[in-house]
Amino acid sequence: MKLALVFLFLVFPLVAKDKPEVKDELFGEIDTILADLSKITGWPVKRKVTASYITRDKLRDFVTKRLKQEVKDEDVKIEQEILQMLGLIPQGFDLRKSTVDLITEQAAAFYDYNRRRLYVLETNESTLERRVTLAHELAHALADQRFSLRKFIKGGMEGDDQAVARQAVVEGQATWLMWAYMAVRAGREPSVPIELLANANMNAASGGAGFPVLAEVPMYLRESLIFPYTRGLLFQNEVHKSKGVKGFTEVFTNPPDSTRQILHPETWQQGEKPLEVKAPDAPKGYKLKAEGSMGEFDHYVLLRQYHDDVVADRIAPHWRGGTYRLYHGKKGEPVLTYASTWDTPESAEWFLLEYKSVVAKKGQTRSRLWREGATVRSIEGLAN
Repeated sequence: MKLALVFLFLVFPLVAKDKPEVKDELFGEIDTILADLSKITGWPVKRKVTASYITRDKLRDFVTKRLKQEVKDEDVKIEQEILQMLGLIPQGFDLRKSTVDLITEQAAAFYDYNRRRLYVLETNESTLERRVTLAHELAHALADQRFSLRKFIKGGMEGDDQAVARQAVVEGQATWLMWAYMAVRAGREPSVPIELLANANMNAASGGAGFPVLAEVPMYLRESLIFPYTRGLLFQNEVHKSKGVKGFTEVFTNPPDSTRQILHPETWQQGEKPLEVKAPDAPKGYKLKAEGSMGEFDHYVLLRQYHDDVVADRIAPHWRGGTYRLYHGKKGEPVLTYASTWDTPESAEWFLLEYKSVVAKKGQTRSRLWREGATVRSIEGLAN
């Protein structure tokens, strides 16, 4: 499922008030870094990229105002309710406030594709750390000159899981190019150090070290924030190994449409598509409020949160399609309907057994769960 608020900057790019231009040694490297990224990707630099600094306080002020302008209270309420019904965030969790806190804490720089401008947060990082960050954002700028990131991101908004996959393309490629640039700068071939790839293969369990907000938010928000960078990096690395320079372009012209394709790049190269599956209808008297898709990534985190890594690793890769629907009764009481399809009836049965335990731990006692062949369905939150 797409967490729209966490990915705010991709959907609603920041348009901040510029600080006065200052002479800065780091910004003086922009043209050189762009030229190196151009050589790595084969994409020409079509225009200069300008940059400005912004304080973290101003960033927080802007995000707060932008959220209020762009995301209706009702939409936040629905998103929060879905995540609560799925058991991915606790009851009473403040999604809006946590989103502002997360973005404010995590942002180091960002590329605004509306204004074609790069912003760097004022921090005490070393010149090397800021150079690495700058290379990441300039990779976004170069991709935007080649493809239009706005169109690419919006093109994937029809499906929740597809949107996350496209975000993984954008952030994963920029992360790969960031490290490839550093390799070139050191006189080596463009590549990512093996130890970084090994770290990217880990989940976000320790990702909150030094970041109190990230450490305290529910697992799903933590993993959703980090997934596009870590698993996207591994995806881009596999694409580069098999397709070389052509792969930088192909992930944009023929983008993956599921997180399964990000997690298993061979399925993207084979053209495997998610199977269509329909969530059950709610009983009469309930009104449909929202619907969307649940991908392999969502199921992996759900199983890991309520069980452990072993169960998640064993079952989630067998996912082949998933959807949900949120309904409201006459008094606003929520009902969640859900369906997922798996590679075999046996895999579906494995998941059903584990999901029954998940539903029980969520406290959804008023629920119906059943299996039809390789498909698992549920209706949760029914009145007695």
